[in-house]
Amino acid sequence: MGVPTSAHQIARHLLDDPTIVQALTTRTFSAVFSAAKTAGLSYNAIATATGIKPERVSLIAHGKATITGIDTVERIADGLHIPGGMLGLAARSWENSTTGPQSRTEDASMHRRQLLHGALAAGLTTTALKPITEILTNATKALTASSGPATLAHLHTVTEQHSYGYAGRAPATVLADLVADVADLTALLQRPQPPTTRIDLSRLMAQLSGMTAIVLHDLGQRRQALTWFTTAARAADEAGDRNLHAWVLARTAMVPLNYGAPAAAARLAEQARHTAGTTPTAAAALATAVAARAHALTGNRQQAHTNLRAADRIAEALPDAERADTWLGHGDQKHQVHLSHALTTLGDTIHARTSQAQALALSAPTSTLTRTLLHLDAATCHHHDGNTLDACHAATAALTAIPVTFHTGLVHSRATDLYHAIPTTLRTNPAARELADVLTTTAPTRASRDLP
Repeated sequence: MGVPTSAHQIARHLLDDPTIVQALTTRTFSAVFSAAKTAGLSYNAIATATGIKPERVSLIAHGKATITGIDTVERIADGLHIPGGMLGLAARSWENSTTGPQSRTEDASMHRRQLLHGALAAGLTTTALKPITEILTNATKALTASSGPATLAHLHTVTEQHSYGYAGRAPATVLADLVADVADLTALLQRPQPPTTRIDLSRLMAQLSGMTAIVLHDLGQRRQALTWFTTAARAADEAGDRNLHAWVLARTAMVPLNYGAPAAAARLAEQARHTAGTTPTAAAALATAVAARAHALTGNRQQAHTNLRAADRIAEALPDAERADTWLGHGDQKHQVHLSHALTTLGDTIHARTSQAQALALSAPTSTLTRTLLHLDAATCHHHDGNTLDACHAATAALTAIPVTFHTGLVHSRATDLYHAIPTTLRTNPAARELADVLTTTAPTRASRDLP
């Protein structure tokens, strides 16, 4: 089949519609054909372009027939001029012949971003995670290839923008943009380049992969997070950036820390401290604070306090450049967040509340995830002080005050830890039952722990 005429192509604006992007991702052609018909493309035109009989096109559009054959999917892509990537196919031959190189690159990036946003809009399902995993695989391959640069300045810009965190955006939205930018960077790594540029790109890959892992961690996708952290560590090592490698290790430690393996977290955090060396850096401060939290969770109070004092000393000695309020920096707000969790775990509620107050004062109103975790720490302090029912009320209030898109695996895990600490004799109390109900109804996909 040759390149079809424009009269048989799907309306371009439909490829920007999130509903159609999602339908293409799942190959739900009933929605695609129906939308194409509404946009002015007749069933006969679809049939002519794709080689499917008109009556069958009508049945598919009305949901009375489906398409499963890959050859038919390819005919639809070619006939209607739907980019292959939107249907999970390789780029079609006409994609390489109808536009110039720069335009093709920009179109591929745009469609990949649309694909990710559409897939993640449905939640972190196996289907949604597939393109994320594929991009990570390509990134890992690119790090072992002899490859290269292009819009390096743009990549530096987007990496810095991502480093400022969620900024009020839902984690799944941030994840889609991060993974799309990793894919763009991967394409650059796969082209020949000078050694100095490759080092720069590897450093950016370590940062973007690490930040992607952070979001996956917050969403409760532990295995995915660890896989992305592994790629981030490899990229940092290839860049020869010891400090960045230490940051990746410290961040990696937060996965077992927050999901039930504090001893493993302590080992990783101590490894990160060793990698960071003795210079006061954001990575060293983070590693030491995470180690304090991990030791507190294992019950090693002495080591936890030793690390807390060391973390304070490092944080106080940090130069301004290391204090940036970003995922890569270690500002006062971030430091107090870590102290809040460590001190809360140790039952030092007086000092924990001081850290919570300071962290909240330094947190922007849009820092929904961080502020929620601080409120949950405060609720746990109520429990440590013997006011368990007040703790239930406070935790319930924290969970119901945020949009459902922020009910991540991390938030759910922290709140569930509090629920599990409630004595069984109190779990029939209305306050405890209300907390259990909220946790049950707001639990994200594959919640870290089940409730009774």
